[in-house]
Amino acid sequence: MRVAVAQGADGGGLLQAVAEDGAPAGPVERVPDLAAAIGEWERDQRPRWVWAATGELYPRLLAAGARVDRCADLRLTEGILLAADGRWGEPRSFPAAWARLEGRPVPDDSEGRWDGQPALFDHGLLGLPSDAEVLAGVVAVHADQQRRLAGWVGRATERGQGSGLGLLVAAEAAGALAAVEMAAAGLPWRPEVHDAVLTELLGPRPRAGTAPERLRDLAARIGDAFGQPLNPDSPAQVLRAFATAGTPLPSTRSHVLRGVDHPAVPLLLAYKELSRLHAAYGWAWLDAWVAGGRFRPEYLPGGVVSGRWATRGGGALQIPTALRRAVVADPGWTLVVADASQLEPRVLAALSGDDGLARAAAGGDLYAALAADAFGGDRARAKTALLAAMYGGDAGQLMSVLRRRFPAAVGYVEAAARTGEEGGLVRSRLGRTCPPPSPGWLALTERAGGADPDPEAAARARRAARDRGRFTRNFVVQASAADWALVLLAALRRRLAGSGSQLVFFQHDEVMVHCPRGDAERVTAAVGDAAEESRRLVFGNTSVRFPLAVAVVDCYADAK
Repeated sequence: MRVAVAQGADGGGLLQAVAEDGAPAGPVERVPDLAAAIGEWERDQRPRWVWAATGELYPRLLAAGARVDRCADLRLTEGILLAADGRWGEPRSFPAAWARLEGRPVPDDSEGRWDGQPALFDHGLLGLPSDAEVLAGVVAVHADQQRRLAGWVGRATERGQGSGLGLLVAAEAAGALAAVEMAAAGLPWRPEVHDAVLTELLGPRPRAGTAPERLRDLAARIGDAFGQPLNPDSPAQVLRAFATAGTPLPSTRSHVLRGVDHPAVPLLLAYKELSRLHAAYGWAWLDAWVAGGRFRPEYLPGGVVSGRWATRGGGALQIPTALRRAVVADPGWTLVVADASQLEPRVLAALSGDDGLARAAAGGDLYAALAADAFGGDRARAKTALLAAMYGGDAGQLMSVLRRRFPAAVGYVEAAARTGEEGGLVRSRLGRTCPPPSPGWLALTERAGGADPDPEAAARARRAARDRGRFTRNFVVQASAADWALVLLAALRRRLAGSGSQLVFFQHDEVMVHCPRGDAERVTAAVGDAAEESRRLVFGNTSVRFPLAVAVVDCYADAK
């Protein structure tokens, strides 16, 4: 059963039952308290809720005590369907989808939050529709999306490809619910530990507008190493100093500096690392993002083209190793941290059906098994070769060995690369579609493909084609890994519902649960079961397994 939702301006709203194909299946019901009504429906019937955007309505429902099990998110679904049809650049918000459906001017996607019905329609193109009109729009857009989804799946089936796009749409919506719930629960964070780490690394907290003591000291020592004062934050000054010292450099990037023999280099590298820590996760970050012993990032499901998540501020997906000491479970609670081991190579084995690579993936360390099978026991060479296959790169003879021993795996990513080089689209296991090439890319490659192309233009075109080939080569693997991780998250969320244990963190191939200490064993089992369910749903009858390293710890820093 599905129920469409339109939020009113006074805490009330409208509800209407719809069929699986999106057609109206009941009368419109006006409710004075939307959260209470949804909570009652959820307890009695557990429908799939149909609404414009989970991230804008669900936080209010959750704050009022209305946790829901399932939803259809029109914005996320529209994005997936537009991409599947190669229409990446078109707006995907509910107002945009509604306008497209009715043949009206299509508003751009808003960069800001949708804090209620007026903000949904602040583009000046629609006026302000009533909540009844909004509900009718929600029902119409959902029905249109269901028709498009069925058509896409049907076409894929006719071609003998099969399609997991329906699973992807459902998992994306479940991930959106989990994202709101994780933000509400918050990641346990000890501000006093964070402050102690910063003090240990940077010195005492400085006055506003001044640099920490450790950075000032490093800046002075860098100047001494060059024999002249300079600002380490100024690449131009650093490059001039190296040139004066007889070592001209193309940039001040860390990998460039590491190849230089000069006493200032280790000081500059230390300065860069500590400066980034101070700027991104220093005391200002602590004041802005941690309250009540919790860090509450705002997750953006599907925020990256591959389906990986992003965040709106806070940098939750790049927590520095040093600051993991601040992530500490509450008294009587613990953290269950699960991390997929060598996920993307295993995904490639499952995608390609390469028996040899699947056998290598059967053990604990895929790279060691690969080395024993094809690279004379040299794990480093085996890893280099496989990463080059997935991400592109010049691995020379290593790739030749990999191609001979694992032809299906190498052939899979090379076919994706060729498609990209030709301007085509590639898809993840469940059907998430990569962006099409830009008009500039098309113009460049068309010009170079003429009868007598300009040599420089031809060279640029070849580079552009290779770059896009590297992108599509990696997309099929990384996006399929994101499919698996998203389905795992949805399956784990369902298993934890009502238990008191809380999902509090998710990034790429890692998930964290904050739970009462006595529930740790049950949560650990739930994580394993969710991973197995995801393997089966996403990859079907594959022999490849996706092992999870699970740690039960009181502090995140102890998980690895």
